[in-house]
Amino acid sequence: MASIPKKVAERLIAGIKRYQPILVAAKARDVGEADTVTIIKDMLSDVFGYDKYTDLTSEYSIRGTYCDLATKIDGVLQTLIEVKAIGLDLKDQHVKQAVDYAANQGVEWVLLTNGMCWRVFRLTFAKPIDHELVVDIDFSTLNSRSEHDLELIYLWCKEGWQRSVLGEYHTQRQALSRFFVGAMLQTNPVLEVIRRELRRVSPDVRIDIDQIKDVLLSEVIKREVIEGEKAEEARKKIAKAAAKALRASNSKVSGKEPDVVSAPTTDSSV
Repeated sequence: MASIPKKVAERLIAGIKRYQPILVAAKARDVGEADTVTIIKDMLSDVFGYDKYTDLTSEYSIRGTYCDLATKIDGVLQTLIEVKAIGLDLKDQHVKQAVDYAANQGVEWVLLTNGMCWRVFRLTFAKPIDHELVVDIDFSTLNSRSEHDLELIYLWCKEGWQRSVLGEYHTQRQALSRFFVGAMLQTNPVLEVIRRELRRVSPDVRIDIDQIKDVLLSEVIKREVIEGEKAEEARKKIAKAAAKALRASNSKVSGKEPDVVSAPTTDSSV
């Protein structure tokens, strides 16, 4: 993750210390949604670095309805923010509301918060539109001395947004997702390594990579990991990376055979 500038880190530390007791007191008073929105706007300014007057918009109009807040940088809409009362538990219906706002506006990122919980979702504009929880923060439990906690809230900072750290964080999460790992297990280089190790254990047994792949698909990897749009997206990204590596290798004069990750093929029997 990108390093946090010193001044930003100092602001985050001060913000955590200042707003944790404010949030606890607000929850104890069971303040309503309007008062929670006021606190969120102050936090977005004091903690996350947004200019309250130029970067934040209240009651953002979306097809005849209104989302509580929106962030704009240089006049360009970046994210939508749906706020619930601090004493209200965030439920699936609230997630759907926030995601629907973003989908109708064509915005990729949306934040759902009640002040305590901050949940950042990324939308995928496929058919149907899908969403993924990327960041889930409990502000009341943040430790101002924890580098990990500071990095998490930096993801939503204006400075972090300008450096695309949230997108990079999501890309890293994708690379370690079960869909990418599942797709990578189906590539020829990985299958060859498994075959080599199996032959080392059982040198007299003849094993080919197709047999290994069949076992992986039918008995090892869960069906949900190798089927569906996310699994297909992972296969496509791996195939794209393999093709790019092959083109780069072919452009060299050395003639050395490239170590290319082969794209996994879809098993029609699954």
